[in-house]
Amino acid sequence: MIKTDILIIGAGPTGLFAVFEAGLLKLKCHLIDALPQPGGQCSEIYPKKPIYDIPAFPEVLAGDLVDNLMKQIAPFQPGFTLGERAQTIEKQEDDTFIVTTNKGTKHHAPVVAIAGGLGSFEPRKPILENITHFEDKGVEYIIRDPEFYRNKRVIIAGGGDSALDWSIFLSDVASEVTLVHRRNEFRGALDSVEKVQELKNQGRITLITPAEIIALSGNDHLESVTVKRGEEEKEIKVDHFIPLFGLAPKLGPIADWGLEIEKNAIKVNNSLDYQTNIPGIYAIGDVNTYPGKLKLILCGFHEATLMCQSAYQRIFPDKRYVMKYTTVGGVTGFDGSKKEAPKAVVKAIE
Repeated sequence: MIKTDILIIGAGPTGLFAVFEAGLLKLKCHLIDALPQPGGQCSEIYPKKPIYDIPAFPEVLAGDLVDNLMKQIAPFQPGFTLGERAQTIEKQEDDTFIVTTNKGTKHHAPVVAIAGGLGSFEPRKPILENITHFEDKGVEYIIRDPEFYRNKRVIIAGGGDSALDWSIFLSDVASEVTLVHRRNEFRGALDSVEKVQELKNQGRITLITPAEIIALSGNDHLESVTVKRGEEEKEIKVDHFIPLFGLAPKLGPIADWGLEIEKNAIKVNNSLDYQTNIPGIYAIGDVNTYPGKLKLILCGFHEATLMCQSAYQRIFPDKRYVMKYTTVGGVTGFDGSKKEAPKAVVKAIE
């Protein structure tokens, strides 16, 4: 039986940052994740994708963000159960919880924080007759390493942020980038839409709208796609076709835990501490929902901070704390080691 103060389900950026905030409060954390390494989607799906909305980082690769978070939490020595999925939860008579994974590993904690991101997910695939034949033979749903497309002919389909961002990024990598979207309007950030239009005007991106991919051709590897625009059909020679239509998220076993669910997300009380309808179980990051919710990493960081404050009060109802800064005394790890203080707020326990 693994015992900890806060059991965090999900080792993505929000879950990792929760370890830091909990550590400042001298609370021990253990994380469960179905993936074989920490980092969530940032590690598994797009480690080389740049992220632009992390404070103090004009641009940071998703994988580098995870590496930095791991360094930040190292003094607090979190535990990890990786490659296992949280399967069941049982509330004990003393209001603590036992969470068991699909491999039978049991975890015991007074507080459970669900930071599962979008949950388990699969890419949304376009309906094309022979698309499965070309999977990993020219058809990819996830871009893990942009260098894989160096000097290649790439066609991307989609109208959201991922399609726009990767079209922009690969314009400096691939020999040809074509973006196809079924509408003239895009769903992504206005700045990205303007950048794509600018690259189109420079001849660095071919933009085809409104249009859709209707056929794939090739033998052992994808060789071309057929694009339909109005009544016109055109065959385009390509090396890679990347449909970026988003992910189909599923909560998995968590959906059966008695939590209040709305549109595949866990409802929380955002006016206080992001606690669910079950006291002692919190949900932070993309996995939760509340009025005005924004699915941004920086919002998950904020939610993790307030969750840890509430968790401390739940675990130690008779103790109080005062707000100080890490610049006053630095960060002390659980092994007694002292670390130069980061510019962050620390809660010193009285």
